[in-house]
Amino acid sequence: MGRPGARVVASCVGAAFLLVTGCSSSNDEDQAVTIAPASAAQSPAQATTPAGVVHPIGQPIESVTIDPDTRTTVVLVGDRREVLLFAGGDLGAAPRSIRLNEPVTQVSLAPGGTALLAMNGQVGRLDLRSAELDSVPADGDVRSVAQLPDGRLAVGLGNGEIHIAGSEGAESQVIDGLTSVDALAVVGESLTALDRGQTSVTEVDIPKSSLGAALRAGEGATQLTTDHFGRILVTDTAGDELLAYTTDTLMLRQRFPAGDAPYGVAYDDEANRAWVTSTGTNEVVAYDLASGVGVETARYPTVRQPNSIAVDTVSGDLLIGSGTGDGLQQIPTRSS
Repeated sequence: MGRPGARVVASCVGAAFLLVTGCSSSNDEDQAVTIAPASAAQSPAQATTPAGVVHPIGQPIESVTIDPDTRTTVVLVGDRREVLLFAGGDLGAAPRSIRLNEPVTQVSLAPGGTALLAMNGQVGRLDLRSAELDSVPADGDVRSVAQLPDGRLAVGLGNGEIHIAGSEGAESQVIDGLTSVDALAVVGESLTALDRGQTSVTEVDIPKSSLGAALRAGEGATQLTTDHFGRILVTDTAGDELLAYTTDTLMLRQRFPAGDAPYGVAYDDEANRAWVTSTGTNEVVAYDLASGVGVETARYPTVRQPNSIAVDTVSGDLLIGSGTGDGLQQIPTRSS
């Protein structure tokens, strides 16, 4: 049974869960069905000792990102106006703190050791080696950002527009039609947008400056990641599922139960495992996606409110951030 507020959209091709976008319909009201965006569940009090080691941070953690080029762990904390940089994977050392003039909605990575910070009216570019920060102006409330293979930026706004901009911020294209662009995924030459208000994933056709096929993403999609197979993995927090899409042709390939209110998601390309946090039970679960249905291969108790997760691609360690200030958890997952 789905959570209240979700509405099923009629599809053009039932097996693919196509949204009405691009389909013929006599009901204009159905052209942009929206719901209250899903969010992480309010986690219960901690009942089990978290696995691994918990590093005290002293503030709620909003996101955790690991840059493979510099081995820097980027932790967004507190009021979203402070970023902590842990060098070389050493979470026991004192981090470098970067204060920001605007709250950060999302952190993503660009090649060469750069963190891209989605902020209102700008995209921050943080050099993870020097900690130098500059910004690219943006025309609106930036919710998500991703660097394209040609070096341009895809900037997702809260009004549903996607702006394609050069490195200095000069816009070349504006693509609209979504309600909000809450996450962007680049796989090869393709760009895909997650819209929480429509709980959908949508192809973005940059050459044509238009949206392509759109698929319903469960009952309340929240987070996404990609893997080295070219899949996009999406947590359906309201529907308690993990969804796996391919992008050569946008298609839902797998969907299966993934615990109580799954939220954070990361993929270990070395071990070929998807890791999903359960905000309803304070756990993290690993799934092998080799077959048609995800097979659970590991499960660990986490810090309270495990809203964010990242995988260290060198060591295989999981890093899980507590949204209630209970620390940054580090779980070894590979045998020595």
